[in-house]
Amino acid sequence: MLGNKVLKGVFLVGLGATSYGMLATFVKLAYDENYTTAEVTTSQFVLGILGLLLINLFQKNKKKGTVIKASGKNIFQLMLAGTSLGMTSVFYYLAVKYIPVSIGIVLLMQTVWMGVLLEWFLDKKAPSLQKILSVVIVLFGTALATNLMNSSIELDWRGMMWGLLAAASFTTTMFTANRIAVGISTSQRSLYMLLGGAVIVFGFALFTQTTPFNFAIFAKWGIILALFGTIIPPMLMNSGFPHTGIGLGSIVSSLELPVSVLMAYVILNESVVLSQWIGILLIILAIVIMNISLKKAKAN
Repeated sequence: MLGNKVLKGVFLVGLGATSYGMLATFVKLAYDENYTTAEVTTSQFVLGILGLLLINLFQKNKKKGTVIKASGKNIFQLMLAGTSLGMTSVFYYLAVKYIPVSIGIVLLMQTVWMGVLLEWFLDKKAPSLQKILSVVIVLFGTALATNLMNSSIELDWRGMMWGLLAAASFTTTMFTANRIAVGISTSQRSLYMLLGGAVIVFGFALFTQTTPFNFAIFAKWGIILALFGTIIPPMLMNSGFPHTGIGLGSIVSSLELPVSVLMAYVILNESVVLSQWIGILLIILAIVIMNISLKKAKAN
């Protein structure tokens, strides 16, 4: 039974990461139309909150009052934890202003080793050999998949700083998805975390938007950004991380990278060389290694 729950968690986290991986392409398309970071993040969070409000209302009516309501303490904890969700969006979008998107993704994927270290620190238990091996493979595959080894790129320290901060805040988001208010519904947890994140995003927009806000972003890209950035990923990840744990969950979430590369290849017509395809296969291999170990544990 435990093995089934973990595999279910792997599936949910994987789907969430896949959805989040699609986001970078849509953000880049929005940037190409001269929308600002404040406009992109604000539309994403506003429509995301509205979407989750509708989902919660639907679930409440469908289950006719049987839904466990979040307590005041739950709401406060989730909103506080959700600030990391807002910071992840802001930090990552700032990072790609100063460094190439491929490098930004590499930095964001540092959540792999950050997640394993955080789980080690919190649980006081050294990671398994499978987990260590998977982390090494994922990191090597990440470097190949972004074509980092074949590119001569001058890295701006500001982009590096924002990228690492994005990875750290995303690791915090994964931790909160695994530990806080797990007794209430996923849609409620996602909504309150999103409200907490909105505080960061709206504050950022207020202090950085120097031109009139272009509300056309809501109709043009807002719904897509909300679906793939603030509705689907947090709901699936909030459902999956309690079953996987932060270490395994962070490894599975690395699916975001190959999806980003594939989306850029198909939609943005970016060239993808052989070494990048090898990197994608290595990342998938790392996830397979983790699942094999889970099946063995289930058999025993």
